[in-house]
Amino acid sequence: MLASKNRLKKKKEFNYIYKKGKIYHTKFLTVYVVPTRAKESKVGFTISNKIGNSVIRHKLKRRLSEIIRCCLKTLPVRNYVFVAKVNSNNLDFSQLKREVECILSKVMDEK
Repeated sequence: MLASKNRLKKKKEFNYIYKKGKIYHTKFLTVYVVPTRAKESKVGFTISNKIGNSVIRHKLKRRLSEIIRCCLKTLPVRNYVFVAKVNSNNLDFSQLKREVECILSKVMDEK
């Protein structure tokens, strides 16, 4: 689980990132990225009700959280919001990890 200092929690923070952030896409994920003046990155997750029931959504969120926790130190200091697309719940952990690595490589290639 991500540390509390690395999590986005407030709706105001999410809305700001949606409005001002740069968007990157893969087949199963979208990420919004916005620069920050903070010393550490913050990450949030959005998983729609269209993906499944609460058990499936929370499982996907836990998996994404664990993948991000492991690679957070190597990421540039920015705020990130990951949005899961409809069929992302069908991926196993290794496939989801590859998707996250792919989308983060796009983010890191920009700067």
